[in-house]
Amino acid sequence: MRYYLIAGEASGDLHASNLMKALKRCDGSADFRFYGGDKMAEAGGTLVKHYRELAYMGFIPVLLHLRTILRNMRRCKQDIAEWHPDVVILVDYPGFNLDIARFVKEKTDIPVYYYISPKIWAWKEYRIKNIKRDVDELFSILPFEVDFFRKHHYPIHYVGNPCVDAVHAFMKTAEGKESFDDFCKSNKLSAKPVIAVLAGSRKQEIKDNLRRMLDAASHYGDYQIVIAGAPGLEPDFYKKYIPADCHAVLLFGQTYRLLRHSVAALVTSGTATLETAILQVPQVVCYYTACGHLVSLLRRVFLKVPYISLVNLIADKEVVPELVADRMTQENLVRHLGLILPGGEERTTMLTEYGRVNALLGPEGASERAAEIMRNLLKS
Repeated sequence: MRYYLIAGEASGDLHASNLMKALKRCDGSADFRFYGGDKMAEAGGTLVKHYRELAYMGFIPVLLHLRTILRNMRRCKQDIAEWHPDVVILVDYPGFNLDIARFVKEKTDIPVYYYISPKIWAWKEYRIKNIKRDVDELFSILPFEVDFFRKHHYPIHYVGNPCVDAVHAFMKTAEGKESFDDFCKSNKLSAKPVIAVLAGSRKQEIKDNLRRMLDAASHYGDYQIVIAGAPGLEPDFYKKYIPADCHAVLLFGQTYRLLRHSVAALVTSGTATLETAILQVPQVVCYYTACGHLVSLLRRVFLKVPYISLVNLIADKEVVPELVADRMTQENLVRHLGLILPGGEERTTMLTEYGRVNALLGPEGASERAAEIMRNLLKS
């Protein structure tokens, strides 16, 4: 069968690539065409457009690149209509993908599947109308979404979380089993314990957060700081936001490897918070925004959920501290990091709660379950 997939950022690229591999295992004739990234390209098929040309975040960046965004959307619609796949599989990225879903539903007879559902439970709940109208089957990777969509009389498939698959697959590799000494030697690190810094995958996130995160981590001189570089970005971009007196090391393509050997992490909101929890690394969630007091007020007005990190949303309680908007001050960062470092008062409790979160996520095999359901639906 012919599968057309659309992923608009790094995490979507990872999970879509694993879904593609699973689809290949249950469909020997699988043919892929996609908007995505390097990992999807490695899985096979035709890369039409890289997500680097899609991933604009925030009102001003989107406005400045609106012509490019609209051009990419037109090209995507045209490409789907011309190739006419057996199914279009949308992966997260709702601003772009929901528009594609509407086009496919109105202009073609191609079924639309949504893998990694839009987070309309956080805000823009009105989008449920679009989803019910334009999406034939929705596949969820977060357990609490089942009740949310049931409330709207829209049944979905909970398949487990692909982050569990990705972490378990990594732990079976040689790098997943290596010693701390080998990790340090191969990356020319010192023998000090590591604080990991994950400042996001988008340029704006890194610009807003990295320097502040590094300043806080530098407060603890007995540790070395290692930054996880985002795929698709160059080292020179990071250098602009690393203070001259900060001896942080920048590593690309080693996020899981880095987390496995870290004693604590500073992490921006997103999938990385969940991956950090699955790897049992205590963390502080950081997300700076300009006009912090205003953003905090707007968050209370518009957000429908009490938390922004997936860890806390799944646990339905504050397992990891969320320093967002006006809460992300240097004082708060330093204090909360200290509480989760070895010997810190909140470290043991957080690790215990991680166990409960992992139990709620369920076993590995999300990609295989999703692929099998998709294949059976298409055959029927």
